[in-house]
Amino acid sequence: MNPLPRLQKVLAEMGLASRRQTEGMIREGRVTVNGRVARIGDKIDPSRDHIKVDGRRVAFSPGKVYLLLHKPRNTVTTAADPEGRLTVLNLVKERGARLFPVGRLDYDAEGVLLLTNDGDLAHRLTHPSFRIPRTYRVKVKGKPSAEEIRKLSRGISLDDGPTAPCRIILFRETRENAWMEMTLHEGRNRQVKRMWEKMGYPVLKLKRISFAGLSLGSLPPGKYRELREIEVEKIKRMTEVPSAKGARQ
Repeated sequence: MNPLPRLQKVLAEMGLASRRQTEGMIREGRVTVNGRVARIGDKIDPSRDHIKVDGRRVAFSPGKVYLLLHKPRNTVTTAADPEGRLTVLNLVKERGARLFPVGRLDYDAEGVLLLTNDGDLAHRLTHPSFRIPRTYRVKVKGKPSAEEIRKLSRGISLDDGPTAPCRIILFRETRENAWMEMTLHEGRNRQVKRMWEKMGYPVLKLKRISFAGLSLGSLPPGKYRELREIEVEKIKRMTEVPSAKGARQ
């Protein structure tokens, strides 16, 4: 007999939010199971138990959706925006599923963004312990020296702590600007911009060209595609814990 899943895992799989966000809902007392206010760690039977969030019944739907979106510039990476700006979910609303973005991209940035209703996988892909690679193409104002690039790649101190080592390749320079390709294994808020600003080089353009080994290809801005089964399996393997990896071998 399979053990019952924890409530926050089930809510994430329903596509309500990421696992971290569903834990917040539970702590705030917004979730009930069979009329009782739920607690973190509660285990449930999705086929029998009645779950409500903010007083509304939610039904368990195991179907998973995995989309790769070419996020265009001037779009918000949230479910809704109080200022009425275009959100990434507006671009996939015809799918009908409760999707949410995996991580974030700045409003004025573009590039690879995953959308899913698989809250557990989304949590793992954004957790720093799995060191998921993210590659960006960055245009900065000014021309950083080779030593400055080496310093940044080794890691610098930001307000929220030191950055992990990253890979930086200078591939183009003009009289006033420089283009770099950066691969990071962490995804803090506005991290790329803050790193270059700390070095004295404001970011003029930012495009994420790859996330977890998934790239845009010929996908134009504002368009999306479903991940192929082999791609889904690949990113799931990237987020397996060591014991699980050993069991598969």
